[in-house]
Amino acid sequence: MDLGNFSVSLAVKDLAASRAFYEKLGFENIGGDAGQGWLIMKCPSCVVGLFQGMFEKNTLTFNPGWDASGQTLDNFTDVRDIQKALKADGMTLVSEADEATSGPASCMVLDPDGNPVLIDQHV
Repeated sequence: MDLGNFSVSLAVKDLAASRAFYEKLGFENIGGDAGQGWLIMKCPSCVVGLFQGMFEKNTLTFNPGWDASGQTLDNFTDVRDIQKALKADGMTLVSEADEATSGPASCMVLDPDGNPVLIDQHV
């Protein structure tokens, strides 16, 4: 199963302080909206999302349809197909995509330790 591009979405207390910290580690801002409380930071090999006031916990995030730079892929597995496969495998979803729709949608499962795993499609 191809879940798409992987990133970690961090629940941060101070977006500006977190941005400055990750910039010192070599990350650069590639997107987001600081006014809305979120930024996407990238270094050559990984992506970290900084989210102030949006998530309760740090979240493992997969983006079907995107490459590591947030560019749309020609071919990818739709989130609804991923969701169907997870459900068929007996997994319980915390939130679900509406299977009667197309385009952007998301679903979420929790790993055995309660860590959220978000499958968030933007295309």
